[in-house]
Amino acid sequence: MALFVHIAAKKDSRTIRRSGLKASPINDSIPYGIYAMPVVPNFYTAHQWVRELKRRGQRQMCRVSFRIPDGDEVWAGRYNQPHTRMSAAEAVAFVMGLDDVQGYEIIIPHPIAAQAIVKIRDVPHIGWRYFPSAHERRPCGCPACLGRGEISREIQRLAPSSPTVRR
Repeated sequence: MALFVHIAAKKDSRTIRRSGLKASPINDSIPYGIYAMPVVPNFYTAHQWVRELKRRGQRQMCRVSFRIPDGDEVWAGRYNQPHTRMSAAEAVAFVMGLDDVQGYEIIIPHPIAAQAIVKIRDVPHIGWRYFPSAHERRPCGCPACLGRGEISREIQRLAPSSPTVRR
């Protein structure tokens, strides 16, 4: 049984514990599924999406650890690139064998029952910023680059001397 982690809003943790995880629409090639990462020895690898999800406005996140059978079919690949269909065990081996895991994701194309959930825990604020390898570039705080309604606290903290940063 492969162990995966899904990042969700903390406010939904009671519902998830009671009803499980429901699959949501993904894109044209993968109609619906659940985003997840395998639980690996490196904590950062399994929780790399936390910062990106927090950018959308949800401040408190939780991790939902669950098990699926090794033979279940999943989709694995890099964010915004075509994904490959493989078994859950193959996906875990694929991710663990990568040198740079940033930006990879696994999509499970079926709902997860509440009985498959192992643990739900709070998650600290970690992960990459805006896109994988964005730490090599300083963020721009100008109104053209900062999307409407985006949380700009991190931009203000990183570029306080910029006159174009919205306050």
